Amino acid sequence: MSQNTLYDDVWEKHKVADLPNGQDQLFIGLHLVHEVTSPQAFGMIRERDIDVAFPDRTFATTDHIVPTTPEGRERPLQDDQAENMLQALERNTSENGITFFGLDGDKQGITHVVAPELGLSQPGMTVACGDSHTATHGAFGSIGVGIGTTQIRDVLATGCIAAEKQKVRRIDVSGSLAPGVYAKDVILKIIKDLGVDGGVGHVYEYGGEAIRDLDMEGRLAICNMSIEGGARAGYVNPDQTTYDYLKGREYAPDDDEWDEYVEYWDSIRSDEDAEYDDVVEIDANGLAPMVTWGINPGQVGTIDEEIPSLDSLPDDTARKAAQKAFDHMEVEPGQTMEGYDVDVAFLGTCTNGRLSDFREAARILDGRTVDDDVWALAVPGSESVRQQCEAEDLDEVFREAGFEWRRAGCSMCLAMNDDALGAGEVCASSSNRNFIGRQGDKDGRTVLMSPAMVAAAAVEGEVTDVRDYPEVGN
Repeated sequence: MSQNTLYDDVWEKHKVADLPNGQDQLFIGLHLVHEVTSPQAFGMIRERDIDVAFPDRTFATTDHIVPTTPEGRERPLQDDQAENMLQALERNTSENGITFFGLDGDKQGITHVVAPELGLSQPGMTVACGDSHTATHGAFGSIGVGIGTTQIRDVLATGCIAAEKQKVRRIDVSGSLAPGVYAKDVILKIIKDLGVDGGVGHVYEYGGEAIRDLDMEGRLAICNMSIEGGARAGYVNPDQTTYDYLKGREYAPDDDEWDEYVEYWDSIRSDEDAEYDDVVEIDANGLAPMVTWGINPGQVGTIDEEIPSLDSLPDDTARKAAQKAFDHMEVEPGQTMEGYDVDVAFLGTCTNGRLSDFREAARILDGRTVDDDVWALAVPGSESVRQQCEAEDLDEVFREAGFEWRRAGCSMCLAMNDDALGAGEVCASSSNRNFIGRQGDKDGRTVLMSPAMVAAAAVEGEVTDVRDYPEVGN
């Protein structure tokens, strides 16, 4: 097993006890809740007359079910189930003294966007949430894990979960990213090389020159999609980039404590002689924009890469999955995804709904117009991101180009509101999953790509190489 990695250090510092079943009891430093997975857990502790153990370490927001149009957010929500979920979260947080970033506040947004931008996510933490993309928070050098309803109950009641320690795979990404290539392309490349099940039983430690050169928002995108590669979590060792991002944020340490915290954060970094269970090297030099051609994030290639033949795939399982993808996506081996028609362009989510994502997309859209046959949605990951975009007049760029400018929420990532694909529609999406039915209709089709690539697809009405645009940058 690994030794002297950040993961080992953070795990041992949060381990409370050895459990009889062989798992560890692990203390959770930050617990994030939202409206979909928490109501049953609150009900369980209410039935047992148990108080929330650490309300000051628990923070809530509403994101999955909230409408993204201003009129749609008027209460009561038009969807009765969504209104009931929201009311339950409001009641549960109020009764238990939990901070709630509600629908009418300026801090509402997607859980994994809100917590980082407020400075709640910090190096050395264990972070848990009833959402698989809790891996996002590992960008700070923390261990973020998605948990189920019974574990949410356990965290509420005790501050702890039962967990099994994972192996650690080091992924060194060398080289530098060319213009038009982003963090989203890096993580899709990793998933392509290692597979959607490649990380099972592991956490991923990301490092190397290309990772070090990313800003925090790029690192958040990388760690966010660790789960799509099968890993339990993913993280980047904290460094000056981390500290510069956190400094001065609302929940970050105060100035008089700052140096002490930085000293501790430095101490938990993986040692230079750390031992890993596995080491993988990825060369980012020459990497091109990545787009999915199939129905899981591992069915992906560069924009100019031919879709693989069945004979080239390693086993029957991969061949059957590919054939299902060919049928659903209406693609054939030997084609490339360049020129693939799109009906919808969606920019947002906990993967790519941050300020830098909208800035990059706006570079492409400025002075251009969305294709007449494309429905284009821009959905900031938080109300704070929306306000920052509007302060820079980015919203005007999107509106003038033909995008609908929305309020914060998960939106078309999982289509739990009116933002959904229609029958057979194709979406160029900055989200994290291209599963059948994920964005709405079971016949809808999703092509994952970077925000800049989404913008280019919206303009052209088809999947397009954003490197052909002179404005593209990193």
